[in-house]
Amino acid sequence: MILNKVEICGVNTSRLPLLTAEEKNTLFERIKKGDKEARELYIKGNLRLVLSVIKRFSSSSENADDLFQIGCIGLMKAIDNFDCTLDVKFSTYAVPMIVGEIRRYLRDNNSIRVSRSLRDIAYKAIYARESLSRETAQEPTLHQISEAIQIPEEDIVYALDAIQSPISLYDPVYTEGGDTLYVMDQISDKKNKEDNWVRNLSLSEAMKHLTPRESRIIRLRFFEGRTQMEVAEEIHISQAQVSRLEKSALKSIRTYLSL
Repeated sequence: MILNKVEICGVNTSRLPLLTAEEKNTLFERIKKGDKEARELYIKGNLRLVLSVIKRFSSSSENADDLFQIGCIGLMKAIDNFDCTLDVKFSTYAVPMIVGEIRRYLRDNNSIRVSRSLRDIAYKAIYARESLSRETAQEPTLHQISEAIQIPEEDIVYALDAIQSPISLYDPVYTEGGDTLYVMDQISDKKNKEDNWVRNLSLSEAMKHLTPRESRIIRLRFFEGRTQMEVAEEIHISQAQVSRLEKSALKSIRTYLSL
């Protein structure tokens, strides 16, 4: 895949616009009011983000134009779903969505969909899940399945995800009397639901149990999208110390949320 060309999908990448933080905020206010022109400007102002993401897939044999278009789809989904009231940078929210969209495309368009080893792991996990369910009369956890088949949890998740067949939002789920229920009819927008509000409230409470330094590190790392090196420079400690404090803080948050 060649990425050093100036033009991708008819877009001159050397002339892509850059938006200031103030411009982004102004455009997002207009987007929330349904301003389509503002949405287009916001998309164009973030195309450099898509370009930086597709560079991660430089080893892929896929055409750069195709990946750029798929990345733009992920960018538009991120814009449509981003909640600007949360203290999170748009780029921090958008990058995983762009990456996920490209990975799904690569997986779905791969002529060899799933390797034999991945299928074996997935089938072992499914068999172990059924066996444990019969033995304990309850749904086993991922950790229990991992211990049963002696395979890391991450590998199990990846294998099970790999064997899933992609479905369309317009696939029919149920039909009666001429009325068809589609997959998209069963998907709700959880952005403003009470459970999300409770989850955010719980996270805020968990943050209160951290030391001031741990809280600052978590905010800089995950709310402002800083690297560990950047955090280390800002609070004048080593990167190794930042890493240790970050791990300790995340462990404390997980412990609090699991209570």
